[in-house]
Amino acid sequence: MTREYEGKTEKEAIEIAAADLNLERDQFDVEILETQKNSLFKKGYVKIRIHTLDDKSSSSFEAKGSENYTRIVADPLPQGEFEQKLIEFITSVVEKMGYDIKVEVSYREEKKLGIKLESSHSSILIGRKGKNLDALQLLANIYAGRLGHEEVRVILDTENYRIRREESLVRLAYTTADKVRSSHNSILLEPMNPFERRLIHTTLNDIPEVETKSEGDGLYKQVRVLYKGIR
Repeated sequence: MTREYEGKTEKEAIEIAAADLNLERDQFDVEILETQKNSLFKKGYVKIRIHTLDDKSSSSFEAKGSENYTRIVADPLPQGEFEQKLIEFITSVVEKMGYDIKVEVSYREEKKLGIKLESSHSSILIGRKGKNLDALQLLANIYAGRLGHEEVRVILDTENYRIRREESLVRLAYTTADKVRSSHNSILLEPMNPFERRLIHTTLNDIPEVETKSEGDGLYKQVRVLYKGIR
């Protein structure tokens, strides 16, 4: 979900957004859209766009920690007009990119639909750090909204990339924490999307000697892991 807010300062705009959405600051990302400084004739303001961490770009990993987590291994064939149109749309987009593709449903959950892509060009569809796959997933979710199903999160995957990426990030988090505890120096990780950053934060949340914070602007920020010792 994305929404826009405005305040006299960035801090005020963020506080307004947090209060309106009833969220903690670490539950959303902030994109600065516009900044106007005070002048003789105009009052200054900051306009921001809020991206919540459960946006449709997130992967299915979030649901695993939920008490209500129920994943149903699905009939791969589309059920109903919505799924049929969605699969046709994804197929059309990839074929227009010039690649062969087979699209089918991998699982169904409440307000979530898993889609599996099979192609001899899977590595290209994934892209560097999954950015191509994220872009396709974003298009699929926009199209789902246009079909009147904005509440459904569409999760695209191929070659089990999502799971492999999550496992890789968890290993990275622990390895980085060990280095920080040994050196007492901070380490800045690669730019990541909101879900990936949240995974790093959550993984290291229970390690008392380190803390994490996000740095940068836009959706792809970096996580810094810092040494804080045992309190």
